[in-house]
Amino acid sequence: MPIFKLLGRFIPPYKKEVALNILFNLLSTILSLFSFAAIIPVLQILFGISETTLQYVDMAVVHGLDEWISAVKNNVFCLIQEQITVSGAGWVLFMLGLFLVVMTFFKCLTAWLAAFYMIPIRTGVLRDLRHKLYEKVVSLPIGFFTEERKGDIMSRMTSDVQEVENSIMSSLDMLLKDPIMILIYLLTLFFISWQLTLFVLILLPLSGWLIGKIGKSLKRRSTKGQEQTAELLTQIEETLSGLRVVKAFNAENKLISRFDRLNNQTRGTFNRINRRYSLAHPMSEFLGTAVIAILLWYGGGLILSDHSTIDAAEFIYYLVIFYSIINPAKDLTKASYSIRKGLASIDRIDKILNVQSNIKEPADPKPVNYPLSAINYRNVSFSYGNDIPVLRNVNLDIRAGQTVAFVGQSGSGKTTLVDLLPRFYDVTSGEILINGVNIKDVLTHDLRSLMGNVNQEAILFNDTFLNNITFGVENATMEEVVTAARIANAHDFIMATPDGYDTIIGDRGSRLSGGQRQRISIARAILKNPPVLILDEATSALDTENERLVQEALENLMKNRTTLVVAHRLSTIRNADLICVLNDGEIVERGTHDELLALNGYYTKLVSMQKS
Repeated sequence: MPIFKLLGRFIPPYKKEVALNILFNLLSTILSLFSFAAIIPVLQILFGISETTLQYVDMAVVHGLDEWISAVKNNVFCLIQEQITVSGAGWVLFMLGLFLVVMTFFKCLTAWLAAFYMIPIRTGVLRDLRHKLYEKVVSLPIGFFTEERKGDIMSRMTSDVQEVENSIMSSLDMLLKDPIMILIYLLTLFFISWQLTLFVLILLPLSGWLIGKIGKSLKRRSTKGQEQTAELLTQIEETLSGLRVVKAFNAENKLISRFDRLNNQTRGTFNRINRRYSLAHPMSEFLGTAVIAILLWYGGGLILSDHSTIDAAEFIYYLVIFYSIINPAKDLTKASYSIRKGLASIDRIDKILNVQSNIKEPADPKPVNYPLSAINYRNVSFSYGNDIPVLRNVNLDIRAGQTVAFVGQSGSGKTTLVDLLPRFYDVTSGEILINGVNIKDVLTHDLRSLMGNVNQEAILFNDTFLNNITFGVENATMEEVVTAARIANAHDFIMATPDGYDTIIGDRGSRLSGGQRQRISIARAILKNPPVLILDEATSALDTENERLVQEALENLMKNRTTLVVAHRLSTIRNADLICVLNDGEIVERGTHDELLALNGYYTKLVSMQKS
């Protein structure tokens, strides 16, 4: 069953807690049987059911299980009968009541201990599932996220995981407790009267079949509900990200209408799921009551007959135990419904956990020897999982310390070309070499440790200036952080904030201007001090004043480094050692600024368009 496969993946670290939980559930169930056993002598005393004079049976001469059980019952009732004769019925009733209280106390204590050891299993399994999911998402290549909706991934990491908590993990206690209770109670019923119990076992599969029939489509409906929730989260994420555009184009009502339609569809789906789910408890209670009514008729007939193996008091005890099966059976039914809901979420989570990264780590990794001498693109072609090439047979040699700029119209392949170097994607054909070593033969961690990135959109986190600058850099001193911020022209505006380097910058740096955000990302790259620097249109979104400050910071950063620049504003790369002009995935021109102008080709047209 899928639930046992799931538990097999996550339960092993909690074997000790599982064992203790099962032990205390076992003790709790056995103690409850002793508690119920006090009913028989109480009934016999109160109603004078047993007036027969009993004699002790020597246990040494008893043979067989049936005889042994009968002898034990006989001897217990002999002892009670003696006590009634010696001390009176009132005293015996008091002692039986005290016995009932003591047994119930220990039963409740062991039940609490079972729950006590279940809690770390539930919370631990959920923590491990979150950890595995987050670890997987972080480790997946960037290409995976270009094909998946962010809202859907967020839904799997939030609402699907929460559904696992609400359904499967909340049912875990029932799975470990209820089968034990049902099994022990059934064995006890067999000992009391095997005829009655066989009759019960004929009725139970019929009721189980009816309950299963109701829950059959629950998993399918739950999958649909989670998918609709993912659509809602996608629209929320898109709305928050594009709120400026929404308001600028007066599109609020359009988005509200679309959201309401999705919201109502989701409500309808979950109405159907929850209505079917809510049927589990009343259906199992009704079927349980029907079974007891039939049992009363059949058991009463047995007692009234001349060859009955149990008396009326034992039959009442039998009914009490049987009725005690109904609650765990109902809980087990409810658990099975919950698990059907949760398995739909597990399937969605597993679609992420089972994704195989197409960025393979080398089996026998090679080191990159220092110092860096050259980066070589050899006949590199690339396409995004289809037959349309983004890059075609690119050949490029970059020497250490060079600044190489890539220019061209949108969609010409500039960003893709530099994204291949840190293996955000793998080449479709050809190879990229660093110091003569194919980057596929280097661990991605070692490869990316050589590089620093400053992108068009400064990626910052809702944390302090200090933690954003030191992001990915271990054991950086405060002096090194301040030096990096000064070189990036960021120190002054950081110190102007209330808490200096300990100031929280807001979600994605929302409390900062575009130029300030970019200078923080530059300070982060300076602190990393990588030999290779990748600048992807780092100044294209800035105004003239901020561009000047950021460009000055970039020039400080680029000193003594090998730099690859994706340029939007051609004025920023006039001094590059090499400018490569891309068109339709190919390098059509290369040279310095002056050499390219002299060719009067693609580059000259680009310069003219920016001047006009």
